[in-house]
Amino acid sequence: MNEQSAEQKINFTVDQKNLYREEGLTDMKVASIRCMVPILPDGTDDKSRVNIYIGQTQLMSPEGPLPIQAVLSANNLKEAIAAFPQAMQTAMAKMVEELKKMQQTQQKKNESRIIVP
Repeated sequence: MNEQSAEQKINFTVDQKNLYREEGLTDMKVASIRCMVPILPDGTDDKSRVNIYIGQTQLMSPEGPLPIQAVLSANNLKEAIAAFPQAMQTAMAKMVEELKKMQQTQQKKNESRIIVP
């Protein structure tokens, strides 16, 4: 398949039944919370769906900043703020575990390499 036909098959249609307005807030230190407010195609709030809260932060490492993100189990902003610390701890633990698995995989690849003198 050539590049032009691949570009023609991409669907750029906006899903009008799944629109959200993004609102962001931060404490200017560690927490960044995005509130995804469901809206209708005319821009008014869609009261039949619930807001989605997403927490974000960054950890500094020798290789640079590591972004951490997690959906916050919350029905309102106050609950999202309360859920933020535990959600970030859980996301960080998951990230560390994935990094350890990647390191082990890489180490196994390096050990199995045949070195010819």
